[in-house]
Amino acid sequence: MRVRDAVEADADAMATLADQPADVMRNLVHDRTVRVAVDKPEENDESEENDESEENDESEATSDESEATSNETDHPLRAMVSFDAAQETVHVTQFAGDLEAVERLLEEPIRFARSEGMTVEAIVAVGDETGKAAVETKGFSRAGDGPRFDGEPTVRYRLEE
Repeated sequence: MRVRDAVEADADAMATLADQPADVMRNLVHDRTVRVAVDKPEENDESEENDESEENDESEATSDESEATSNETDHPLRAMVSFDAAQETVHVTQFAGDLEAVERLLEEPIRFARSEGMTVEAIVAVGDETGKAAVETKGFSRAGDGPRFDGEPTVRYRLEE
């Protein structure tokens, strides 16, 4: 799995993952920090162990991870996460995808928050079991009811370190 910054060309795939309109995802790419997880191309595939150790050794994305080429956008997205920072909190504004990839992508806002001495909050739809499992695995605790989106209740989770 490779993690990189999202680009506008990812909007359609992100829309499918998040069950949102593509134009909303295009705006998200421009308005927030958005990271995506893609399957590595087979010719560049290395062992999963090497991937994890390389990712853990780097506190910031390198330029080759940050820029997606047209070939990279051809690979299916496994997950996406968007976040922004306000005052003393990093807000995970949206995430979607398979559990393993979402858990990996949640490391991005967590790493940013740690480096800035901030807390992290995420909003999860009440019926989103994958989202709930992902945030709880990463150490988030339920912090109360969240806002309603499209009439659906959400739960606010918080990670304080």
